[in-house]
Amino acid sequence: MGSTADGRDARSGPEDLGEGIEARLAGRLAQLRGEFGWSLDELAGRTGVSRSTLSRLERGEMSPTAALLGRLCGAYGRTMSRLLAEIEAHPPQHVPAARQAVWRDETSGFVRRSVSAPHPGLRGEIVEGTLRPGADIAYDGPPVPGIEQHIWVLDGAVTVTVDGNAHVLRAGDCLRFRLWGPSRFQCPGPDAARYALVVVLP
Repeated sequence: MGSTADGRDARSGPEDLGEGIEARLAGRLAQLRGEFGWSLDELAGRTGVSRSTLSRLERGEMSPTAALLGRLCGAYGRTMSRLLAEIEAHPPQHVPAARQAVWRDETSGFVRRSVSAPHPGLRGEIVEGTLRPGADIAYDGPPVPGIEQHIWVLDGAVTVTVDGNAHVLRAGDCLRFRLWGPSRFQCPGPDAARYALVVVLP
């Protein structure tokens, strides 16, 4: 995953995942579980997340980490961007920089900017990720099996592990693949890593 690697303040801006969006996210997570007809216990079994944690998330009593949100997205068959786009009232076609939704995972040191959010009828999206030095995020699996990803490093370095193979990417490097299993993002430092992630649904 107080400023991004290009000097922008990732904590400010109308689209930061602040109090209002946090509440909408909690409500959407509860709504999704209802749409799938799952009890908290069943969702806990599907995600490996405790019933009490899921309950607190849906009540808005805690913020999800990137890894935790990744597990929930996997259970619901959604990318993280699509889930976040679902809590926006009217996703626009033109997305000025100041209106690009930003989500922060303080625990892992990951900042996620939705540059080109999911849109009905479009299969691709663009995400800007920033990882502070030492950040380490592991995902159990993709939200959609076989999803296509292209990672282009803009600043710093990031180690991306896919299918058990670790790839050290530096500024200008690109890694592309279709994701079926676990993945991991690590920032070895000494500087923060910033990268563009292009996601294409199968």
